[in-house]
Amino acid sequence: MFVLGRDYLLKKQLLHLILLHTAWEMGSGQLHYSVPEESQHGTFVGRIAQDLGLEVSELVPRMFRIVSKEHKDYLEVNAQNGILFVNSRIDREELCGKNPLCAIHLEVIVDNPLRVFHVEVEIKDINDNAPIFRTKEEKLFILESRLVGSIFPLEGALDADVGTNAQLTYHLSPSEHFMLDFQTNSDDNSLGLVIKKPLDREDISLHHLLLTVTDGGQPVLSGTVQLLITVLDVNDNPPVFNQSVYKVQLLENASNGTSLVKLNATDLDEGINKVIAYSIRSVTPSKLDVLFRIVPNTGQIILNGKLDYEDTNLYEIRAEATDKSAYPLSGHCKVLIEILDVNDNIPEVSVTFLLVPVPEDSSVGTVVASISVSDKDAGANGQVTCSLWPTMLPLKLVSTFKNYYSLILAEPLDREKVAEYKLIVTVQDQGSPSLSASSSLVVPIGDVNDNAPAFAQSSYTVFVKENNPPGAHIFTLSASDPDVAENALVSYWLDEKLLSLSSYISVHSESGNLYALQPLDYEELKLLEFQVNAKDAGLPVLCGNVTVQVFVVDENDNVPVVSGPEDMTLALLVVPVMAGYVVSKIHALDADSGYNAWLRYELHETNRGPWQVGLYSGQISTTRALDEMEGGSSQSLLVLVKDHGQPALSTTATLSVSLVASTHVTHIDAHLPRMGGSPKTTGDNVNIYLITAICLVSSLFLLAIIVYMALRCHCPPKEPMVYGPGTATLVCASEVGSWSYSNRHSHILAGVSGEAGAKSDLMVFSPGIPATVENGKQQDLLSAMVSESLFISPW
Repeated sequence: MFVLGRDYLLKKQLLHLILLHTAWEMGSGQLHYSVPEESQHGTFVGRIAQDLGLEVSELVPRMFRIVSKEHKDYLEVNAQNGILFVNSRIDREELCGKNPLCAIHLEVIVDNPLRVFHVEVEIKDINDNAPIFRTKEEKLFILESRLVGSIFPLEGALDADVGTNAQLTYHLSPSEHFMLDFQTNSDDNSLGLVIKKPLDREDISLHHLLLTVTDGGQPVLSGTVQLLITVLDVNDNPPVFNQSVYKVQLLENASNGTSLVKLNATDLDEGINKVIAYSIRSVTPSKLDVLFRIVPNTGQIILNGKLDYEDTNLYEIRAEATDKSAYPLSGHCKVLIEILDVNDNIPEVSVTFLLVPVPEDSSVGTVVASISVSDKDAGANGQVTCSLWPTMLPLKLVSTFKNYYSLILAEPLDREKVAEYKLIVTVQDQGSPSLSASSSLVVPIGDVNDNAPAFAQSSYTVFVKENNPPGAHIFTLSASDPDVAENALVSYWLDEKLLSLSSYISVHSESGNLYALQPLDYEELKLLEFQVNAKDAGLPVLCGNVTVQVFVVDENDNVPVVSGPEDMTLALLVVPVMAGYVVSKIHALDADSGYNAWLRYELHETNRGPWQVGLYSGQISTTRALDEMEGGSSQSLLVLVKDHGQPALSTTATLSVSLVASTHVTHIDAHLPRMGGSPKTTGDNVNIYLITAICLVSSLFLLAIIVYMALRCHCPPKEPMVYGPGTATLVCASEVGSWSYSNRHSHILAGVSGEAGAKSDLMVFSPGIPATVENGKQQDLLSAMVSESLFISPW
């Protein structure tokens, strides 16, 4: 009967385990292996690389590895062939205790790209623990008056294995008076000794029996206990508990001294045989016997220590009630104490993998970190949720498997906007009150070369005085790059196409300093226009450029030059010659520009005589009327020509004037038109000359006003101008005032072609007209206006 019952139970439990295992595998969606406990080092578990769809040749380059948070290094993977094998001894009982399902969870991680797999290896139980009794000998005291069929509880054996390996069968040595009673119910397996034949103390006062227990494993393991049964006389009524099983629920945070339950047993005997004392025979687990105590005379069971649901959640107390007869009898009961969980464990969060720094060009979906959470509590107290703060981040948490999360990239990154992210991972349970824990993470962003060097302006204008020393520093360019390290290391160079610039300008590759390699000459070169490139040291190299215009500023380094001979001889007919009569004109040129080329004429103080020279026109005229009495005399005039530069440069011209009396008029008539003519020969045309000159000047003035207004309304804003070493002088006006126009030969070097162009310098001053003019002397008025105010001539 026992054999048939055992086979039925084995088949039933085996079918249950198969169905449970199949459902668990289908629900997990992960790889599942199994290996017997106590397997030797190197035992084959599975071809994990093949089952995960990975090539064996990829394992080492992609840094194939496994991570087990809680189970040390029981398992390992051979990176050469992708086989999962046993690395160290696995004791299922030590690892999982009496839990029917024991598994080790592994995280399998590969890089490039990063992938995380979950693998569970079930540890199969083997029959490596024999069933054992608590003692080697158990003593029973039975009255001879006990009836046939009376049952005496026996303490069963314990087997650390599970499943079939822990299914126990008991055998009693042959006896005509006793047999075993073994029953299985939902609460416990009941084992008792049954009287099958009336006892006779006088016949046999002591019975020696051997109780043997065997498990259902292969090979079968067994244990024994000696039963010493003493047959008692007289006291034939044992104490009886009002319940055979007491069930108690107790919170794990119950304080020391808490009363659990009060046992109640009665004895039908009289006198001393009726007085009962309570005691605890055993507590399972046995190592925690000190947790409970019983009051002998009341049967009150009291907590005598501190409970921990996470350590043990169920206790079994076997209590005994014994009367005080000379031959005491005992009654027995069982107390089942269920420990209720209290939310007393803070959730735990740990980062098992962290990819730092994260390149800013990482694609959306990249796994940045792998996070596992856990809570030792049970039920709602052990159910946890994971959240990320702050929420407005380009990162998010994604649940991958049970209590495992992946921190992935949800949006593109830009290191130049945010260099690193500081975030807090918070795990919170569902208990009341809820408990939570946090872990801080710093995710730095790795720079990639995605920003080209940039200048503050699209172009720069630099003014440099001519005649600079060779190698002079004229300006410094600076480009910025928001990247870091070598990606922001900027170097400068001139456009390689501008070969014509190599003898004029150079740029320092590191500082961006511009240098003039040779002295610049304004009269030969007025403008250098070129591009400077800036590149970083990243991969790939990125470049930026800027246009630089270098204007050469004129200095007063050219002496005025008189056109024609510096010594002139002039014969003047003395007819009468009126004051203001134009005798001749000195022409001079200056290669400079602006104030440096604005010339003025002066007579030397020592030989002025009746002569004067126009300050800006160079016209030599009389200061008074000449008469015939002065004929025959000769005078030498020294004219000093100066520019307005700082310092001023000058030159001289000598004019020899011979005064001829009227008796020689026949010899000088041919010269009169060149010197201005006589009033008689030119008087008829003076009005025409005057009207024409006035109309011409008025037209030019009106045209200049129209052009000026048009430029003011339509010209775009000028580029910022930067001056090189020294101060640039801009000509705006003169304290004397005149019209003067300069159109000189000039060169502009720009771009690659080095084309030359012409540049005109125009200085505008208010006309200066003599304060007094004599009436009727139209020739002198015309000469003064043309010479002092309205004369326009190329220099």
